[in-house]
Amino acid sequence: MSDERQRPGVTSGELPGGLEHGEETMVLHAEEVTGVRKGWRGIGYVRARKRVQTSKVKEDLPYDVEDLDLERQPVAETDSGEIETLPDGSVSIPVYAEELVVTKRTVLKERVIIRKRTVTETMRIESELREEHVEIEADKGVEVRGDV
Repeated sequence: MSDERQRPGVTSGELPGGLEHGEETMVLHAEEVTGVRKGWRGIGYVRARKRVQTSKVKEDLPYDVEDLDLERQPVAETDSGEIETLPDGSVSIPVYAEELVVTKRTVLKERVIIRKRTVTETMRIESELREEHVEIEADKGVEVRGDV
């Protein structure tokens, strides 16, 4: 073996790439961002729920009732509901009252539309990137030429 010291990355024997005796090469590396993955993750839910609200209605509505100052008797099972002349000569007239019948119906009030939208936001990422540099230190009296 000659007086030259062996260094990592340099082999003895034939020199590559037309290097002259005493020249060495060093390969430098640097990291760079090649991409950032994006993915979806659930951050919550939106719930839509129907709520039924009831309210009481109190309203005075007019209705008609026939009324006379006469003797009143309860209706008998044999009553025909027609005007009748009784044996004593009086007239028996059925009296009717209006009966209020409340009906309700469901009506379409409105439609609610729920839409999803995608919002793009920006997020700052921080990472450490490594980059290799070469520092050349030469002994006193050794001249270094070229880009360093």
